[in-house]
Amino acid sequence: MSIHDDLQTFWNIYAAAYRTGDAAACAALFVPDGELHSPYAPPARGRAAIEALHRIWTQDGGGTDKQLTVIKAGSSGDLAWCLAAYSEGEAAGEGTSLDIFERQAGGDWLIRICSLNSNDPHTET
Repeated sequence: MSIHDDLQTFWNIYAAAYRTGDAAACAALFVPDGELHSPYAPPARGRAAIEALHRIWTQDGGGTDKQLTVIKAGSSGDLAWCLAAYSEGEAAGEGTSLDIFERQAGGDWLIRICSLNSNDPHTET
């Protein structure tokens, strides 16, 4: 399987967890000291902060339309990168996500750094 396909599978798993409001499962896809940078909230560092942020984002059924599509991806050794398009429907907006992944001992990928970049012109930063 190509790195593009590996990371699309990863994002499909993430989106499924997000759609069901499973903040813990979303956070578990980050390394323990991972980072999430977003125009929608202050930076979240570490799984606990990332889980708390996802809990806010997915409360009250938010994120039921979450989708991520890999645009480009590459890898070298145990590191990979990905540019993905994201959308959550009209109310939540859309944009791109630039991510750095680390391969774990079992071969799975986890996010080291995620940077969300909104296409929504009125998103506050």
